[in-house]
Parts: sequence; structure tokens; C-alpha cells
Amino acid sequence: MRISLPRSAPKWVTEPVVKPLARLGVTPNMLTLVGVLGNAGAGVLCSQGEFIWAGVAMLAFSALDMFDGALARATGQATPFGSAFDATMDRISEASVFFGLLYWESGRDARTEEILIFVAVVASILVSYVRARAEILGVRMKEGLFTRFERVSLLGIGLIANDAFDTNVVTPVLWVLAAFASFTVLQRIAIVWTKTRSLPPDDPVA
Repeated sequence: MRISLPRSAPKWVTEPVVKPLARLGVTPNMLTLVGVLGNAGAGVLCSQGEFIWAGVAMLAFSALDMFDGALARATGQATPFGSAFDATMDRISEASVFFGLLYWESGRDARTEEILIFVAVVASILVSYVRARAEILGVRMKEGLFTRFERVSLLGIGLIANDAFDTNVVTPVLWVLAAFASFTVLQRIAIVWTKTRSLPPDDPVA
């Protein structure tokens, strides 16, 4: 059984990277694993306060996410498991960086930042969860103000700017992430409600 994966980047961006990888025998799941391991490394760097390198690593390894789907399509390896595996690893990647940041902030007794990180992590996971539940119901869900791309881009750039400009950029970034990710959860719930009003009632599934 094969599935059609959404395009995450134009062909002119992905093809120069995907073709050599395919010739080398790299699989989409390998690429996904490299991405999550790289983000775990970014989390370790965050935990040590190395924000510039953490931001660079986060942005670089998260960018691999737009190539694994393209590689799957190009090599005919797009499968339901691959899609589920990729989505799960995306959540782990994001959480890894947040955990490293939480470790760093906890050493500074930064209660506000700790709470913001918790809210941002939970909201980020819920943004994806609402989409997954909607798609189980057969509802396509592409809408959303703060999807993974916006969250990763903002946090990565914020980490780099924090040390590059020697000023506290991380705290404002965490406020934005917590607020806008939470808003996106509510936004997607409202969209699901709108799109499912005409559907027949179904038994709740935990």
C-alpha cells in the first residue's frame, strides 16, 4: 500500500539533493533518523548554553524534513509506516531542543521560561495531534498559523540571535511560541468543528 505524501518544497530545491542520496542508497527513514539525532545534538548544545551552535544545528537538521518525503516519492518508498515514523520523529526532534533549553533554564532558576517552555511543547504537540485526529476523520488539515516550520524557524533564529547580539532574545521567542502555538491549537479545533458539522455522529475514540 502506498500513500501520496504532501510536497514540502519545490522540486528545484529537493532534486539536487535527493538524486545523489538515492544513488547512494540512502532511504527516507535513514534521513529522518539523521534529522532527529541532529536535533538531539542541538538539544545537548542548548543544555550547555551554546545557543548559536544549537540554533544552527536545529535549523540544518530540521531542514532534512523537506527531503525525506521527496526522497520517498523519488524512490517509490512512500509507505504508511514511513509517514507515521516521520511525523513521530518530528515531534521528538522539536521536544529534544525544548528539553535542552529547559535544562539550561532550570539551572538559572528561570521559572517564567520553564513555564513557557512547557506550554510551548504541549501546544506544539497538540497542533500536530489535532491535525492527525482530523485526518482520521477524513478531514484535510493544512491550515494553521504556527505550524512546525514557523516554530522551528523562530526558535532556531532566536537561539542564534540570543548569543550573536548578546541579549535575551530567547525569552520573547518563548512567549511568542507559547502564545501562537496555543492559538493554532484553538484555530485548528475551530476548523475541524466547521468541517465536521455535516458529518454523521461517531463513537468517541480515546
